[in-house]
Amino acid sequence: MRKAVYAGSFDPVTLGHLDVIRRGSTLFDEVVVAVGHNPRKARALPLEQRLALLREVTSGLPNVTVDSFEGLLVQYCQRIGARAILRGLRAVTDFEFEFQTGLANMDMAPAVETVFLLTDPKHIFISSSLIKEIAQNGGDAGRYLPAPAWAALQKLYISSGASHSGKA
Repeated sequence: MRKAVYAGSFDPVTLGHLDVIRRGSTLFDEVVVAVGHNPRKARALPLEQRLALLREVTSGLPNVTVDSFEGLLVQYCQRIGARAILRGLRAVTDFEFEFQTGLANMDMAPAVETVFLLTDPKHIFISSSLIKEIAQNGGDAGRYLPAPAWAALQKLYISSGASHSGKA
């Protein structure tokens, strides 16, 4: 069985993430979407909510499961028997970091390959950080997110009073 892990913080999950997950699910028998959990880092959405959102938006993909992990990604891959790490590349700026990380992973776990998918051009500028900034400032980030993720951000920023009246 060809199992791959697509890891990230998914804070929130974007349409770009979902595109990589869908395309990865056609290349591998199983794709585990793994939410990296670092209790020392602050996130907009709590871990359990990010997991629930990912499960909801990937529910139509029968070979996709959602999990969380702490520590090194390659160790997680080894624990669950995954032979590939799936990564999306948006731009040249992503490449240097991803290349360096991929080489380190290769050194630590030679049996785990890193597979890069090019981002669909319509999602190339989307990042979770940009989405949160738009939403925090009262802008409409809904076109960049699956509906459940947009609803969660709206609820978060409206209930916290972080949203301003201007559009991004």
